Amino acid sequence: MHKASAGPPASPAELKRSLGTVDLVMLAIGTVIGSGIFLVPSVVLRQTGGGTGTAMTVWVVAGLLSLLGALTYAELGAMKPESGGLYAYIRDAFGPLPAFLFGWTSFVVIASGSIATLAVAFGGYASQLVPLGPMGVRLVALAVIAVTAAVNVVGTRRGVTLQNWTTGAKVLGLTSLSIALIVHGHRGAGMPIAPNAMTPAPSLLVGFGAAMIGVLWAYEGWQYVTYSAGETRDPQRTFPRAITLATAALIGIYLLANAGYIAALGPAGAAQSDHVAVDAVRGALGDPSARFVGLLVLVSIFSAANGIMLSSPRMYYAMARDGVFFRSLAVVSPRFGTPALAITATAVWSAVLAATGSFEQLLTYVVFTGWFFYGLGATSVFVYRRRQPDLHRPFRVPGYPVTPMLFVASAALLVLNTLVAQPARALTGVLAVLAGSPAFYFWRARSRRLTTSPSLSEGIDANLP
Repeated sequence: MHKASAGPPASPAELKRSLGTVDLVMLAIGTVIGSGIFLVPSVVLRQTGGGTGTAMTVWVVAGLLSLLGALTYAELGAMKPESGGLYAYIRDAFGPLPAFLFGWTSFVVIASGSIATLAVAFGGYASQLVPLGPMGVRLVALAVIAVTAAVNVVGTRRGVTLQNWTTGAKVLGLTSLSIALIVHGHRGAGMPIAPNAMTPAPSLLVGFGAAMIGVLWAYEGWQYVTYSAGETRDPQRTFPRAITLATAALIGIYLLANAGYIAALGPAGAAQSDHVAVDAVRGALGDPSARFVGLLVLVSIFSAANGIMLSSPRMYYAMARDGVFFRSLAVVSPRFGTPALAITATAVWSAVLAATGSFEQLLTYVVFTGWFFYGLGATSVFVYRRRQPDLHRPFRVPGYPVTPMLFVASAALLVLNTLVAQPARALTGVLAVLAGSPAFYFWRARSRRLTTSPSLSEGIDANLP
C-alpha cells in the first residue's frame, strides 16, 4: 500500500490544530446549505407526484444516506487526521494517481467552479435588492471571492469565525422562517395538486429515484470538512462527533424547511412554485417579509462560498507536499499560519471562471465525477480494514460493512444516472478528469529530479509515490 508522505516540512511554519467541534459543525453545515433548499423542494414535489409523505421520505432517505457517508468518513478522519482529508484517503488506499485526479479536478473545476457559481449567484440575488446590471453582478461576484480569500489568508481563526457567524445566522434565519411558516401558514394545505404541475413519470418508483438524485445533490458538500482534519484539535474525538452532528442537523433543517413551505402553500402551491421560499413567505407573511428571504439567501450563499474557500485549499496544500502540484502551494505563511498561496491560487482561478462565465458548462460536465471520488473515498475504509486490521481506530463506523456499502451504492447511483441519462455529457466529464493524468506524471517526474539535488530537495518529500 502506498504510504503517506513523511518528508520534511515545506516551510518553517506548520498548520496548527485550532479547530474545535463547533467550528467543524459550522463548516460542514455552512458549506452544504447554499441556495438549493430555497428552490429544490418544489422540484421534489413535482417528481414524486405531489405527495407530501413521499416527498418528505425522499429528504429523509437521502439525508440518512449522507449520514452513512459521514459516519464512514468519521472513521477515516479519526484514523488519518491530516490535511487533505478525502485526497489522503484515496491516495493511501488506491495510489497517488486517482487521488491526484480528484484534487486536480477539484482545483480546475469542482471547488473553484462551485465558488464561482456561488459568487455569481450572490451577485444575481443582490441585483434583485439593488439594481446592479450585468457588469455589477460580475463585480460583486469578484468582490465575494476577494473578501473570502482575504479573510482566510490572514488567519484560519478569522476564516472560521466568519464561517461560524454566517452559518449561525443562516441556520437561525432558516429555522425561524420555517417555524413562522408552519405557525402562520396552512392556507393551501388542503388544496388538491394540479395535474399539470407534475413531471410525468412511468411510476412512483421512477419519480422517487429522480427526486432522490436531486436531493442527494442538495446534501452534497459536507465532504469538504475532511480537508481540514489536519487542523482539528483532538481529531480522534472531535472529527467524528462534528461530521456526524452536522449531517444529522442538516436532515432536521431540511425537513423543517420543507414542512414550512408546504404549510404555507400546500402541496399544490409548493409544487407549482419556481421560487418556493419567496412564494411561501409572501403567501403566509406578506410581501414585506419576502425581502427577508433575499437577504437570507445572500447570507447562505456567502457562507457556502467561504466554507469552500476555507477548506478546499488544504487539499492542494497536501498535494503540493506530496510533490504532485505547484511547490509553492505547500508553503505555510510564517506570518499568518495559513496556506496563503494555496488560498490565493484558488481565489484567482475562481475569479477567472466567474469573470468569464466559463464555469457554467464545465461544472455541468464534471461535477458528477465528484461523486465517483466520494464513493471511492468511502470504499477506502474496506482497504484500510483489510490491510491494517490492527491499526488504532478511535472511532469505528457503526453497522460496518453495511453502512459504507449503502453510501457507496448511493454515490454509484448518482454517477450511473448521469452516464445513462446524459452519456455525451458524462463522457466529456470523464475525459476532462483523465486529462489531468499528464499533469500528474509531469509533476511527479519534476519532483523526483529535484530530490536528486540536496540543495533543491528542501520541502519536497523524497519518498515520492
